[in-house]
Amino acid sequence: MVAPAGRQGPGPLPAALVEQLDLAIARRAAGVLPGERRAPGVGVGTELSQLREYQPGDDVRQLDPAASARTGVPHVRLQVPERSLTTWLVLDVSPSMAFGTAERLKIDVAEGVIVVLGRLAARRGGRVALLTAGAEVERFVPPRGGRGALAPLRRVVGEGVAADGEGDPAGLARVLRRVGKLGRHPGLVAVVSDFRGDDSWVRPLAALRQRHSVLAVEVRDPREESLPVAGHLHVVDPETGELVEVDTHSPQLRERFAAAEAEGRAEVARALRRAGAEHVVLTTEGDWLRSLGGRLR
Repeated sequence: MVAPAGRQGPGPLPAALVEQLDLAIARRAAGVLPGERRAPGVGVGTELSQLREYQPGDDVRQLDPAASARTGVPHVRLQVPERSLTTWLVLDVSPSMAFGTAERLKIDVAEGVIVVLGRLAARRGGRVALLTAGAEVERFVPPRGGRGALAPLRRVVGEGVAADGEGDPAGLARVLRRVGKLGRHPGLVAVVSDFRGDDSWVRPLAALRQRHSVLAVEVRDPREESLPVAGHLHVVDPETGELVEVDTHSPQLRERFAAAEAEGRAEVARALRRAGAEHVVLTTEGDWLRSLGGRLR
């Protein structure tokens, strides 16, 4: 993992904009407030599951005075237990995330998204976990809640991205399968990536949608959409380390590049739509937080 040159961080996170995102995220997570989600079985809670006669071993604190007096037989109340929601954050740290030509790098925008979603996930008594993908070493921050939930996320995101040519193209798919094994109860899965490279992530993402709400945040840079007229260039594919020489004076080459890029982004959108994920596109240019809030309303 390396800290890419030119890293600017996510920029300011105005409290008012973060507050606007709160309810939007809560709706997509199917309710973050304690008591809004049912857990299997019975236990300590506020919603009545059943009222039955007292049996040896029952908690006497659950005796229902009204029912016991009415029937003449001791009755106990069994409640539906409250269960907090777990938000699973998946961060792509492959080499292409270190690219940026506008106000910041893609990893800077990704850092901001992780921090904001983590803050909103933990603020209502929920838990938040983080997994990184796209590098040889994958990091995992187990689910936790409370005030200490955010610091480990910031620490991991600050470690940087994989060096050029040292990425793991299949890493995102593997990590998504891991989330499927870890997240046994319904929750929210947010994947922050540029979704470049192979498409092996499509199937495991669709599998996650069977149980969880899935939010896919795609981070782009404006310069990725077209080639500038800059003469002969030596271009390095950050994912593979392959070096390619191109003549950007050629209008045909620039047109083919723009068309291929547009088709690639359209295919990502189609794949996410088929998987049932909510797709949000952010760029390194402009106010990414305001764009995120506008798309999630």
